[in-house]
Amino acid sequence: MIRLIVGLGNPGPEYEQTRHNAGFWWVDAVARELKVHLVAERGYFGNVARASVAGQPVWLLEPMTYMNRSGQAVAALARFFKITPDEVLVVHDELDLAPGECKLKKGGGHAGHNGLRDIHAQLGSSDYWRLRIGIGHPGDKSEVANWVLKKPAPDQREAIEASLTRCLLALPDLLAGRMNEATARIHTSKPPRPKPPRQAPPAQAAGAEPSPAADKG
Repeated sequence: MIRLIVGLGNPGPEYEQTRHNAGFWWVDAVARELKVHLVAERGYFGNVARASVAGQPVWLLEPMTYMNRSGQAVAALARFFKITPDEVLVVHDELDLAPGECKLKKGGGHAGHNGLRDIHAQLGSSDYWRLRIGIGHPGDKSEVANWVLKKPAPDQREAIEASLTRCLLALPDLLAGRMNEATARIHTSKPPRPKPPRQAPPAQAAGAEPSPAADKG
């Protein structure tokens, strides 16, 4: 089962609506769902809430250390409450997924994500669960740093919010350790792909009879 849910992001109002804070957005939604409030805990270097689910404690954490020191908060809380890496779910923005898509996975590399990189180092393990929230890619590697620290366009934010809502439906399965069921809920629904622009029918040659397709408009 999952005993610790960590949302990654940066503290401060200037970062609140930026793509890099997608992890915070989902943990905020989980807190509302579980009817708990995150409060600052200096000992855990972040905002923390404790919920009780089926008689078991579940911790929510938003590190306030800035992204590249996220592991400091995760390790402090996990070690104090003896939470193993496979009982941790880290929720983070994912460049390699389009807005509206989410993926659940366990283990793997950090793919250059500074928050994951520090969690790897601080926990001494990569064997934790990740909920990857798609934010899309700017198309140019040199633009990534600027991209994640900007607000998504309204249509992208709408797609991301829809994906967060879908992932929230998997929360009971995640907390119960039913990871196959959680994966099915999160992965099954994909955002609609944009329709290609409609092409105008070719011009009719002078004197030619219109085809049936053209006749139907």
